[in-house]
Amino acid sequence: MTSKRTRKHNYRYRFAGSYPEIKGRVALVTGGASGIGRVTCQALASTGAMVAIVDIDDEGGKSLADEIGAIFIHADLRRQEDCRSAVSKTIDEYKRIDILVNNAGVQHISPIESFPEEKWRGMIDLMLTAPFLLTKYSWPYMMRQKFGRIINISSIHGLVASPHKSAYIAAKHGLIGLTKCAALEGAIHGITVNSICPAYVRTPLVDRQVEDLARMNNLTRDEVIPQVILKEAAIKRLIEPTEVAELVLYLCSDSASSVTGSSWTIDLGWTAR
Repeated sequence: MTSKRTRKHNYRYRFAGSYPEIKGRVALVTGGASGIGRVTCQALASTGAMVAIVDIDDEGGKSLADEIGAIFIHADLRRQEDCRSAVSKTIDEYKRIDILVNNAGVQHISPIESFPEEKWRGMIDLMLTAPFLLTKYSWPYMMRQKFGRIINISSIHGLVASPHKSAYIAAKHGLIGLTKCAALEGAIHGITVNSICPAYVRTPLVDRQVEDLARMNNLTRDEVIPQVILKEAAIKRLIEPTEVAELVLYLCSDSASSVTGSSWTIDLGWTAR
């Protein structure tokens, strides 16, 4: 089968790193239609990787797939069968899977006493159970080829906590635990597993939080970013998605073959205190 990626291979996106060894690798990226996931897909495609964009957003996912010559797979990753299908469709199209980027995520801000239980379950399913399932279903192929790169997009909230984000923080802390366990199991098979822990990144997810945080703290939108979002940061700015994507490329490269089980902070100095 000739894939869209092999037919349309001239996509270019400017990144600082140059990793020719990623060319021809197959990458599955969840939450790939927007934010960090979108830019990560662009970065991987720019190296010559063959990309499977997995998302619930049909319009955004199909548009990006056409732009970079990737395939789009619609999936609600809260559903086990959709996780399995995302991997099997990637294998059907590209015959292998080398890179898994578990990026899909949502946020809900609410005190514990009023946090909706169904929201809790959905967030844990999406941001912790789905990465486990996608890892599990990709694992046999990576074992067979003696190569795999799994990058879990956690968060600074995988390392520290903030109030009113119980489900998000629980999921991201759990994702770091999963990363460490999988790293130990994967080492003998040539599979590395790492997590990335960014502070606030300039994405639609963060933009939606601004309204919630403004309401909960009785602030204006303009006041929320310096007084709440960047309060703990030494560098007073939002992180750009390209900065996270650059680290993904490095962790996928041969240069990072000895790096596994690590949690990489891109946190503007948040945890230096």
